[in-house]
Amino acid sequence: MMATKSKTVKVRIPATTANCGPGFDSLGIACDIYNILELTLYSENYLHIEISGEGTEYIPTDDKNLVWKVIKDLIDITDAPYKGAYIKMHNAIPLSRGLGSSAAAIAGGLSAANYALNEPLDKNGLLKLATSIEGHPDNVAPAIFGGITISFKDADDIRTFSFLPKLALKMIVTVPQFFLSTKKSRKVLPEKVTLKDAAFNISHVAALTAALCTGNAAVLSYAFADKLHQPYRACLIPGMCEVFTAARQAGALGAAISGAGPSLIAFATENEDLIGQAMVQAFAEHNVDSYYMALNIDNTGVCLI
Repeated sequence: MMATKSKTVKVRIPATTANCGPGFDSLGIACDIYNILELTLYSENYLHIEISGEGTEYIPTDDKNLVWKVIKDLIDITDAPYKGAYIKMHNAIPLSRGLGSSAAAIAGGLSAANYALNEPLDKNGLLKLATSIEGHPDNVAPAIFGGITISFKDADDIRTFSFLPKLALKMIVTVPQFFLSTKKSRKVLPEKVTLKDAAFNISHVAALTAALCTGNAAVLSYAFADKLHQPYRACLIPGMCEVFTAARQAGALGAAISGAGPSLIAFATENEDLIGQAMVQAFAEHNVDSYYMALNIDNTGVCLI
């Protein structure tokens, strides 16, 4: 029998930042740097993967590739008649830097396969599957839905709410030139926290969300504080506190670890370059080379192009 193939689809997947200070494992934002993924599915047992851009030398091009693994998951779930694929990726999202590179691979692979299979899952179905693979929804939710997302588990379901802030929020991400795996960054976190610290974060993430929804920049200036994860991760990111201070002194409303790090992100409505330069200089004073990117919020999430 002659081998058959699916239609070819191409998707664009945004970078994401998660936690935003107090919103541990629940708050995320889609950012306007993108990976591009092209996919064709084949009925024969054939796999060809091409990669360019960020992380090319580290990403496998065989059946260990994360994008192919999640595509295969969706094929298996839907009993689709495909065993192989042609996958072409161009990555602009830095690898293992706290900007959702693994979430982009998961959301991108699942979404591309879903389009190629004529959309057997809606976005909520994709989110549930992506969360089961990633382990938490804070990055995969904004990657799929775009905007700022608040996500949580509800019994066996994953719920998310996407919105855009009522002010022109800019994100200045300073990327240090070293890797930090999410696994290593999670390993330093305590299994239990005090009631006082839990209450601190609940109040701050509530204030942060309210300030974003109403455009209250004054509240944002103190809403990014956190006591659940950042104090414990500081030992993994040299100069973290000093970079935060430099960002605020240069005009940022606040600053936080981007995801699990090591990138640090400042939030502002102006002076992006001044803030970025100050953060790079603060890192340099701790012998860490870095660069910064001034980003906007992506309001689309993963989409066909």
